Amino acid sequence: MLTNVEHIGIAVRDIAASNDLFTKLLNVAPYKAEVVAAEGVMTSFFRVNQTKIELLEATSPDSPIAKFLEKKGEGIHHIAFEVDDIEGEIERLKNEGFTVLNEVPKRGADNKLVCFLHPKGTNGVLIELCQEIKE
Repeated sequence: MLTNVEHIGIAVRDIAASNDLFTKLLNVAPYKAEVVAAEGVMTSFFRVNQTKIELLEATSPDSPIAKFLEKKGEGIHHIAFEVDDIEGEIERLKNEGFTVLNEVPKRGADNKLVCFLHPKGTNGVLIELCQEIKE
């Protein structure tokens, strides 16, 4: 079950400049930065109350974020929803006719297991499902 919007991901060309911009905009510094090598991305997270914003900069020219920036430029990349049972949600959404881009959850940023739904089936918006990794 989807429990809430976990974060909004924004693709940026220069994460340092974007960190400065969002620090001024939100009046708060990022609380975390992390490289997800498997996805070729550097992330930076901001929190305002319960809302999180994730900035994403490509670390390699063939990463999904680099391809997104090449096609669409900077802007909203995805909306992430928190779930209690990511594997159960993947099955439920597949049964509802959604195209799941990775049927096996993978480790993402911010200590999450993640999977994505194809934007062609979600009105052009890439949807991410996130489940906290409990270690």
